[in-house]
Amino acid sequence: MESCPCGSGLAYTECCEPPITGAQVAKTAEALLRSRYTAYAKKIVDYIVDTTHPDQKEADSRETVEKWSRNTEWWRLEIVSCEAGGVDDEEGTVEFKADYTEKGKPRKHHELAKFKKKDGRWYFFDAGTPQIRQVVRTSPKVGRNAPCPCGSGKKYKKCCG
Repeated sequence: MESCPCGSGLAYTECCEPPITGAQVAKTAEALLRSRYTAYAKKIVDYIVDTTHPDQKEADSRETVEKWSRNTEWWRLEIVSCEAGGVDDEEGTVEFKADYTEKGKPRKHHELAKFKKKDGRWYFFDAGTPQIRQVVRTSPKVGRNAPCPCGSGKKYKKCCG
């Protein structure tokens, strides 16, 4: 049984294959994002184009997606967060990270994808850059020459630093 490329832990036949083949529609924005990721991984260009919101389609979109698809290999999807995008919503956003290889070089993609419903179906609408989150230290900073907090008795720079 083939695992779904979206990383859900389900079999492909139970997860992203039904939306991709048209046997069912994606019920949530996250489900659409996962199925679109899988379509990228499996190079199913028509699904990617068909699930782009009609107001956002460009004349060359299929050719552009197909050309880019030939040069990429997708390895991992991580859903960071979802806002709205449920069964009863009309709009939603999904922040995600994806690892892929383009022309043999490893790449990372981090995106805030926006989805909208039209006639009861979810579509990818737009993408943006997620907000940068400031990391707030919860413990005091350990200096390089201070004793290591692991308790080894060594200086931090010679131990865990």
